[in-house]
Amino acid sequence: MDFILFGQQILNGLSTGSVYAIFALGYTLVFSILGIINFAHGAIFTLGAYFTYTLTGGSFGFNGLLANARLPFGLPFFPALILGSILSGTVSILLERIAFRPLRSRGSDSLLCLVSSLGAAVVIVNVIQYLVGAEIYTFDAHIFGGLPAAINFGSAKRPINIRTIQIIIFAVSASIVAILTYWVNYTKAGKALQSVAEDTTTASLLGINPEKFITITFFISGALAGLAGTLVGASVSIAGPYFGIAFGLKGLGVIVLGGLGSIPGAVIGGLLLGIAEAFVPSEYSGYREAIAFALLFLMLLIRPQGLLGRKYIQKV
Repeated sequence: MDFILFGQQILNGLSTGSVYAIFALGYTLVFSILGIINFAHGAIFTLGAYFTYTLTGGSFGFNGLLANARLPFGLPFFPALILGSILSGTVSILLERIAFRPLRSRGSDSLLCLVSSLGAAVVIVNVIQYLVGAEIYTFDAHIFGGLPAAINFGSAKRPINIRTIQIIIFAVSASIVAILTYWVNYTKAGKALQSVAEDTTTASLLGINPEKFITITFFISGALAGLAGTLVGASVSIAGPYFGIAFGLKGLGVIVLGGLGSIPGAVIGGLLLGIAEAFVPSEYSGYREAIAFALLFLMLLIRPQGLLGRKYIQKV
């Protein structure tokens, strides 16, 4: 076995898997609070990439209402990444107010909320296409300033070259996961959020405002989706309005693999999926997308609650 190649694939897998992890965390947070899957999460992922691309001074193509448009200024990448994530979180709050809260206030079945999120996803994707067309957009090659395109983690004779963007992706993702884990587990607001997730009625009786924390959850979920979308767009490209759909489906595979509602499970599931994809031989790269669903199928057969999920007992 070529250990140099093995190490390089592991690092590539961790970079990709860390994006899957922060994307799946958004799914996990909403599911832990409301018990539903937000299918508009992939559309917010796409929107975040477009927000950051616009804020960095990117120019749009010849189609759409904003053809040839660009801002009169361009922010550095990292401030644009933060602002784009905040805008994505804001859109996610609007989504909750329009697509989820009216149904929840009427006590509607959770399946209707799922259908509502699907409709919202279709609307967002079509609005993006109407505004900027379906072209592929790429970030400027020098968005990271004077950083080299790749860094050698090996020696001069046996190099292990990893793209700088992949290292940045892993570092940003690891930081976000660490901050979110600390916030949820060790802060007063995080513990209140856990209380709402456990039992909304009891949390209300204890003086916690569930609606406030649902809003916070949707903001964090949307910001994480926008962050993930930007990181992927900077690594490869923004492949049109629908490029978040595939990641949305993979995100579902990740949260089932790790365990529904489990933050550590989402992280572990994302990393495992990224590493599994990294070891798919290049001649079979066309089947790489099937890895997530193969793992999903096996997990449902072997351990339906996921790696770190809890087994729920329903009393009748």
